[in-house]
Amino acid sequence: MVEKMKLLHITGPKGDIDRVMSQYLNHYEIHFENAMTSLNNLKNIRPFVETNLYKGACQKGEELKQYLESSRETDLEVTAEQAKEVIEAVAEEMKAVAAQREEVQEKLRRLKEWMVQIAPFLELDFELCKLRDFHFIDYQFGKIRVENYHKLEQYIHQNPYTLFYECNNDREYVWGVYFVPHTLRVELEAVYASFHFEEIQMPDDLEDTPRQAFGRAREQLAGYEQEQERLQMQAVEIVKSREQELLASCRCLEEYCHNFDIRKYAACTQPKDGGGEQYILYGWLAARDAGRLERDMAMDELIHWVEQEPGDDLMAKPPTKLKNPWFLKPFELYVEMYGLPAYHEMDPTLFVALTYTLMFGIMFGDVGQGAVLLAGGALLYQFKKMRLAGIVAVAGVWSVIFGFLYGSFFGFEDIIPALWRKPNGDIMTTLMVAIGFGAALILIAMVLNIVNALRAKEYGRLLFDQSGVAGLICYGSVLICAALFLTGHGLPAAALIGAAVGIPLVAILLKEPLSHLLEKKKVFPEGSKVMFFVEALVEGFDVVLSYATNTISFVRVGAFALSHAGMMGVVMTLAGLEQGNPNWAIIVLGNALVAGLEGLIVGIQVLRLEYYEMFSRFYSGTGKPFTSFRNKEP
Repeated sequence: MVEKMKLLHITGPKGDIDRVMSQYLNHYEIHFENAMTSLNNLKNIRPFVETNLYKGACQKGEELKQYLESSRETDLEVTAEQAKEVIEAVAEEMKAVAAQREEVQEKLRRLKEWMVQIAPFLELDFELCKLRDFHFIDYQFGKIRVENYHKLEQYIHQNPYTLFYECNNDREYVWGVYFVPHTLRVELEAVYASFHFEEIQMPDDLEDTPRQAFGRAREQLAGYEQEQERLQMQAVEIVKSREQELLASCRCLEEYCHNFDIRKYAACTQPKDGGGEQYILYGWLAARDAGRLERDMAMDELIHWVEQEPGDDLMAKPPTKLKNPWFLKPFELYVEMYGLPAYHEMDPTLFVALTYTLMFGIMFGDVGQGAVLLAGGALLYQFKKMRLAGIVAVAGVWSVIFGFLYGSFFGFEDIIPALWRKPNGDIMTTLMVAIGFGAALILIAMVLNIVNALRAKEYGRLLFDQSGVAGLICYGSVLICAALFLTGHGLPAAALIGAAVGIPLVAILLKEPLSHLLEKKKVFPEGSKVMFFVEALVEGFDVVLSYATNTISFVRVGAFALSHAGMMGVVMTLAGLEQGNPNWAIIVLGNALVAGLEGLIVGIQVLRLEYYEMFSRFYSGTGKPFTSFRNKEP
């Protein structure tokens, strides 16, 4: 059901807004509206604009809390100004340590980059300082792709003026160094470049072999890491020395910054008598919470409030907050996917819970597979809180029930007797029952539309909509005639049928002018009346066609019941059940495949029936979600 709401107008001295938030409003779930949107036509109204002086300190406090192993609770109370001083003092103590940590981190970064640079050349057992003493031979370190390296080898084999020393390789690259005479450097560099040789500049300060230098770098790296750990422990000690004060300060500023955001929704006004500025807040509360809040604020002389019931005269549209028993909570997922109900609209959660799971069970009736869905869905919902899993669990219950009605257990049709009938025993009867079941659901959807229209006071929709009273009489009359014909009974007089079907249909065609007549507006819209009637005739044809197609669409309910029996029959045939020596591996795999594939398809098809054949008749889903300010992130 949709929670009943009340709109509360709260005013008081501008400087008192934070106290009101902390003392009263933070204890309730309130959906605040932007007061400026409702009051922008008044001259003495302006936005509540202030600078948050504690935001920076709050962020610093959160950074300092990272040094604590876990956030503990504290009973210490501090003011916002005291909290800012504490955090600034701790941050000041941390400055020197933070600077040293940044310096060590930069050294670590540079050292790691240096080690990555020389790592591919560790196999070069030659002191690099000696290479720099060469006067007639030039060299260049680098890497080349494996496929180009094989081509380069052929060239080097034919050219006596260059040498390539391979140091390392992997699947993509070969690392090494080539040597060329100084007089041929330019020409041979161009040759290596043509093979896509990528040059790598080795560090100029490298004197020993790459392996020796790499070993010393490892020792240096370990020293830097130890220094980093020492500085980290020093930072932790600084924070822990004032842990209680810091935690209290962070809590205070978090609450202050969260409360500060209320200014986005508030407006300010200057009284004509020259008194201090007043804030104005508009907030939606559940009706029961509104009464409690009013009692809490009753003795507070600085606060004034006005309570207002939701109505058409309100500038703000009431938000929608669903309130359902725990066993219906998972089905709110499908309602939210379509759109929350408008405030005056009926909550369809119960309707979805009943019709969705019932149709799923009809289309997927199997005791064994239904029990698996029930168990799996229940476990996932219990431990992972997945709403879809909760829906699957309830759908599995109906699958088990219809499995007993059909006499189906993991595809075996002769283990348990059918309490009702086999779906494939009489295919035509199965399909006709499915269509009749769908027609009954459409009638229920029309009744729900009438209820919603009555609650919204939309009398044109109530009387003349294709899912209103006129549609109910027209469609119901056709169904009664069809039922009489199929059961062999005589039909009523043609004139009676024509009146029962024709008059409501004409009312549906003339819905717009008849609605305008009820609302005492201009009966016909602007434009040609001839075109209006032409459009009405086309819409009438569409209405009749939609009645037929929507009803026939429910044939899939019976078709999938037949499909399930047929698919399991194929599995049993492949397993050799008829020969008396079945292959149990095929039976198990076949059950898993059918349960997974058909369960998914049936779930989607039932949801389609819910949305397109039923929701579209009575439900708009234009509601605004209720967003509690208390639960927002600061």
